[in-house]
Amino acid sequence: MANQQLFLGIDCGTQGTKALILDATSGQVLGLGAAAHAMISGPNGRREQHTHQWLEAFTQATHQALAAAGVDGQAILGIGVSGQQHGLVLLDEQGEVLRPAKLWCDTETTPENDRLLAHLGGESGSLERLGVVIAPGYTVSKLLWTREQHPDVFDHIASILLPHDFLNHWLTGRHCTEYGDASGTGYFNVRTRQWDEPLLQHIDPSGRLVSALPELIDAHQPVGRILPAIAAHLGINPNAVVASGGGDNMMGAIGTGNIQPGVITMSLGSSGTVYAYGAEPVVSPQPSVATFCSSSGGWLPLICTMNLTNATGAIRELLDLDIDAFNALVAQAPIGADGVSMLPFLNGERVPALPHATGSLLGLTSTNLTRANLCRAVVEGTTFGLRYGLDLLRANGLEAQSIRLIGGGSKSPVWRQIVADTMDTTVICTEQSEAAALGAAIQAAWCHGGSAAGLAELCERCVKLDPASETRPVAEHVTASQLAYERYRQHVATL
Repeated sequence: MANQQLFLGIDCGTQGTKALILDATSGQVLGLGAAAHAMISGPNGRREQHTHQWLEAFTQATHQALAAAGVDGQAILGIGVSGQQHGLVLLDEQGEVLRPAKLWCDTETTPENDRLLAHLGGESGSLERLGVVIAPGYTVSKLLWTREQHPDVFDHIASILLPHDFLNHWLTGRHCTEYGDASGTGYFNVRTRQWDEPLLQHIDPSGRLVSALPELIDAHQPVGRILPAIAAHLGINPNAVVASGGGDNMMGAIGTGNIQPGVITMSLGSSGTVYAYGAEPVVSPQPSVATFCSSSGGWLPLICTMNLTNATGAIRELLDLDIDAFNALVAQAPIGADGVSMLPFLNGERVPALPHATGSLLGLTSTNLTRANLCRAVVEGTTFGLRYGLDLLRANGLEAQSIRLIGGGSKSPVWRQIVADTMDTTVICTEQSEAAALGAAIQAAWCHGGSAAGLAELCERCVKLDPASETRPVAEHVTASQLAYERYRQHVATL
């Protein structure tokens, strides 16, 4: 078809890379590809990845998606990249990677983060100065950690990039970033949209870090054209434009059409996130709410829970259940799981703010200790963490007519019902569950076309809701869920 306009969306996550081919004219996704990454885990919460794996997965997933779509890579007009947030990639003068990337889920830098937070004047000082409270997963503590643990590496730093910035650099040779992903670094002011250079000077008075900062660009600005050698390697049109890209939550917002007030996106992935669009940087007094910039020109107040499908997966493995058997047991148990509560804090927890918490099962009796109640309790426990976060966002003035659900957990009808009842809000899934890859492809079309009105039009055309997934709260369920949620809050208060 002559009028097709094809764009490649890439989502480089912790588990792997997804690629998606979008026809921006019809709004149809034509093909998908995927390739896995391995994690380097070490003592004290070390979580790192080799960046060459990202490049191999990018290539493999792209070739797969092009083959699945049955299209010629020479027809691709633009590429958008979504990346896991907060990760640190360090390059030397030659553009070579200095060490494995430290990831968002790495907690090895907790002591460094504590010291930086104290320097900023605690949570209130951090909020006042940056508009966010720096957390151990953010990039800033990784820089201090590198200076102290790897001075030899530190001395060679010429460029500090986030994962999506690094991929854009590989594609174009340019060092830059956009406001959305930059807001998760911990050295960026979300209100003024500028780097906090004095904070980097505090870590390193020599000025090396400040001079290694990438240039900031607007979300609708392309980074540039793909390098000819990389275009040939990927089998892509050498004139393809590389979009600004962004963090996975920012791209997920675009991929769920969350670019104006009134929509809330909730992701049920290995971690859980809830976010909504804001036209102004209304910074919440609650340290758990991260008022990040969006990658569509506004703001994206967001909360993130550390435990979601990792916790439900742990119970499934323990009881040796496949997904269908697990869901059937969840559905069998009553709301509130007969009094069984699970605090699913297997990785510590960010929301509620309990970094050193562990998981626990409470309220067990000789009659309620059943497989069904255990399965129900873990789904309820993870959902209650998201409810707690949603309440924080609502307290900050966000209103939602509906919740758009994405992530692996959203495929379960029983979990959708639990979310609808717990939040007392209608939930609906987007047709395309790879929301970040879709958002990246939509953003590429926007950067290629280059008009602000264009983004709303593109989202209207390319983001499709799945009417069969629409789930409304049931009044008596809402009441029972509220009681179970209050019990959860009481248990959490004792921690």
